[in-house]
Amino acid sequence: MRTSSVALLLGVCVLLLSALTVCAVSLSVSPNLQQFFTAASVSLTCDGQLGSDGWTVKRDTGSGTESCGTRGRGFGRFNGSSCLFDEFKPVSGVYWCEGEAGEKSEEVNITVSDKQVILEIPALPVRTGSDVTLRCKYKTGRTVTAYFYFNGRPVRPTSEKLITINVQQSDEGLYWCSTDEFGSSPQSFLRVRGPLPPTTTTTTYTDVSHPPSPSLPPLQPFIIPVVAAVVSLVLASLVLVLVWLLWKKHTVHNEAPSNDVTYSEVTSRELSNKMPVIQPEMVYSTLRTNTTGS
Repeated sequence: MRTSSVALLLGVCVLLLSALTVCAVSLSVSPNLQQFFTAASVSLTCDGQLGSDGWTVKRDTGSGTESCGTRGRGFGRFNGSSCLFDEFKPVSGVYWCEGEAGEKSEEVNITVSDKQVILEIPALPVRTGSDVTLRCKYKTGRTVTAYFYFNGRPVRPTSEKLITINVQQSDEGLYWCSTDEFGSSPQSFLRVRGPLPPTTTTTTYTDVSHPPSPSLPPLQPFIIPVVAAVVSLVLASLVLVLVWLLWKKHTVHNEAPSNDVTYSEVTSRELSNKMPVIQPEMVYSTLRTNTTGS
């Protein structure tokens, strides 16, 4: 039972640390689009608050996992921390960032099409309340009039060059565009996330009679990664100490008590508490009577 508890605690701690790491690094796509024509120039970058050292861009095209910049079974080329396709044709597939320990970022779907039109739709998730503009692009780069579809239904009853959506959670789903002259584009999934937490603003009033007291300088951007790294290190240390204590307690608890009993013969001697009797010295004397003859 104790072993199961220790294993469960380890699993929860690993998940917490993994979640922290996954949130730290994400894959960004430039330009932020899901659909591209062949021979397009695309840049994929791993970035985040905790840095991107040791992370690489990977993909799965349905025939196995490949890494950016590797010879043989690889794709693209590295330029700093970015994976570029400017000299290589991009390929449809699922792309993500992966760390040396196997941590993964959120996946991004990229579609490379040889059709005449594609749909301009963000590759990264969009926040609720934000505005997203969708366009139907011809292979020459110009925007064409088209019908836009969402989960199989037309968004507007008439064809338009673009549509702008004030995104809500219900707008998450499959989109594509269709033209009378050039056909339809591939389908892509628009991902929607909740709004960012509101930032608190403080209104300050200046009293001319009392000059304001000097305030502390704002935290520099590099302070946040340092604090996050320290917190992660402390958390990992506490987890290791707790696991060690539980393991030690479990080991001591399982040690079998010794059944060996040593018997010894004990001889008891009754001591006499009687005090020795001291015989008093007796002096005998003889009384002599002198009689004088009369």
